[in-house]
Amino acid sequence: MTTEEEPSTRADAPTPSPAPTNATPAPSPPRASPALTPPQRPPGRLLALAALLSAALMALHAHLPNTALNLGSLFQTLLPWTGLAVPALLALAAVRRSQVAAVAVLAPALVWATLFGPTLTDKAKGTGATGQGLTVLSHNVDEANPDPAGTARALAGAKADVLALVELSEESTPVYERELAAAYPHHAVLGGVGLWSRHRLTAVAEVEIMPWTRAMRATAATPEGPVAVYAAHLASVRVSGAGFTTARRNEAARVLAAAVRAEPAPRVVVLGDFNGTYQDRALAPVTSQLRSAQREAGDGFGFTYPAGFPVVRIDDVLVKGMDPRASWTLPATGSDHRPVAATLRF
Repeated sequence: MTTEEEPSTRADAPTPSPAPTNATPAPSPPRASPALTPPQRPPGRLLALAALLSAALMALHAHLPNTALNLGSLFQTLLPWTGLAVPALLALAAVRRSQVAAVAVLAPALVWATLFGPTLTDKAKGTGATGQGLTVLSHNVDEANPDPAGTARALAGAKADVLALVELSEESTPVYERELAAAYPHHAVLGGVGLWSRHRLTAVAEVEIMPWTRAMRATAATPEGPVAVYAAHLASVRVSGAGFTTARRNEAARVLAAAVRAEPAPRVVVLGDFNGTYQDRALAPVTSQLRSAQREAGDGFGFTYPAGFPVVRIDDVLVKGMDPRASWTLPATGSDHRPVAATLRF
């Protein structure tokens, strides 16, 4: 018996035709253009500028104008403290890791060292032979001093030859007279200023620097010769919204300067509270004629005010015709000022 094959039920799949080889590739997406960035500034450039400005202010302190709020005098009063800008700027330069700023800090450091480096050294020269020197002491004793007797005893213990006391009051003056009588047989008090001396005092007179008595002069008859001694308390200054008010002090300084200029004695010592520093050019009428014992023979700045933490030296010993051999600041008393003393040689 013959059989027939069943027809196949699967159909052959058609062969796909190959992709054309000349097809155009798809366009790539457009690239974003790079953002415009500002040029990089050297790190610490502002710190470097601040350092250079500090150096310029220190170097040119004598030329800063006093026309606006007397800021020139105020800056000169605080001039020693401008050195604090150096470690502050150096620390900021380290934080910013700026070599430029660190190098720029050298400028104020060098200027400050030039101005005050010698001040930090001990310049005492020795007092020389016994009997050839005069030791003087100046103290603003403070009208509100709660212990004038203790202050007087402390001053007597310093064993100076001449004392100049300012800001005496009607209540305290008899206390100083009593406590100092044994050590100082000669004294004179005019208003709020007084002189006590181991040597005879003559030609005592007021120096009219203000409407009320704030200055006097006398001649101390020392064994080495006469010395004109002035005790002065210039007008107070204030820092307020109106600036650094110094007009009355400056006028008092001009009057005192005129008296010193007219002084016939070849040896002059001016003691007292000047309510200004030797650097303050507003006091130049006085300081241009006299030398500071502290600057010539002291050790350090010799700050005197305020007594608890002194930041300025407004009490001083100024001389003409004598050689400062040593200058120092005494410990605090009951006053808000510290006493200053100096040994002078003829």
